[in-house]
Amino acid sequence: MVTGSHNPPEYNGFKMMLNRHPFYGDDILKIGKVAASGSFFIGDGNAEKVSVQARYVACLRADYGGGRPLKIAWDSGNGSAGPVMCELCSSLPGNHILINETIDGTFPSHHPDPTVPECLEQLQRIVKSEGCDLGIAFDGDGDRIGAIDSEGQILWGDQLMMFFATDLLQEFPGSTIIADVKASQALFDKISQLGGIPLMWRTGHSLIKAKMAETNALLAGEMSGHIFFADKYFGYDDALYAAVRLINFTSSQVKSLAEIRSHFPEFVNTPEIRFACGDRDKFEVVDKILTRMRSRSANINDVDGIRVTTNDGWWLLRASNTEEVLVARLESENVAGLNRLRKTLLDELLECGIKPPSNF
Repeated sequence: MVTGSHNPPEYNGFKMMLNRHPFYGDDILKIGKVAASGSFFIGDGNAEKVSVQARYVACLRADYGGGRPLKIAWDSGNGSAGPVMCELCSSLPGNHILINETIDGTFPSHHPDPTVPECLEQLQRIVKSEGCDLGIAFDGDGDRIGAIDSEGQILWGDQLMMFFATDLLQEFPGSTIIADVKASQALFDKISQLGGIPLMWRTGHSLIKAKMAETNALLAGEMSGHIFFADKYFGYDDALYAAVRLINFTSSQVKSLAEIRSHFPEFVNTPEIRFACGDRDKFEVVDKILTRMRSRSANINDVDGIRVTTNDGWWLLRASNTEEVLVARLESENVAGLNRLRKTLLDELLECGIKPPSNF
């Protein structure tokens, strides 16, 4: 599968699966060595080009659960999800407003990244001006979802996971639910309160899928908007399917998503803060800070980078799997606590010779 929409337009990537299992890391490197050596067999076979869009949309539509019709604004960001989004909306009840539905790799309206607030501003304006119940956005290759509530506020990946966990644990009590290290502590606490088993894990499609298979988890999600359903679906991150599940949840509730979210615990946190750091340096920086934190007996989760919990909350620093960047996030119960966390991490980065961006 061609992918990599989180990268700039000039970059592509691809995902591989073998016998329904993720194929990544050292296994991909082995294939690269074989290909470079030229020592492999060439077989015979046939190739067939088949359109699966109609069958795919029918599969999505089959999981639509009814409920009250909604007014929804949709934004595919001129990415590949556009044609499927249009066909899906034509089959769903309610009022649907579609924008940026035409595929255009120059992305004339905005880059298709639902984790970047600026990329959701157009959708926010439409949700508010048209009085929509919900706004839904996709990334360039349709595996990440973003959402806007009826008040025009962004619903982040961990907040969407709270909705999905609430719904899933009613039908499958005691289930394991996975979220990545960037997720709010509120999500892990919410899963526990609902009787589920929360599991913090590493960011990345293949890593999440492998952990789901290992633990028989029925739901997993990342802050970036990758949502994996394995209760009634195939266990991979399909943003259009996640949209159907979000519509099901929204239409089944008496309260709006904004009202439901107002009862979530209040934390002050940052979005993902990303800043340039070379491929070799980014891992060295994380390792140096991890070593220093261990020497101070800090409360550390090192499953993916370093997540340090203090009385003020937590901060995270990890190296991106796909780009030459470091990723940071911080969360506290109040602004004063967040500022103390920020100063701690800033001091650690400066000691490594790293100057974060002005928005840090």
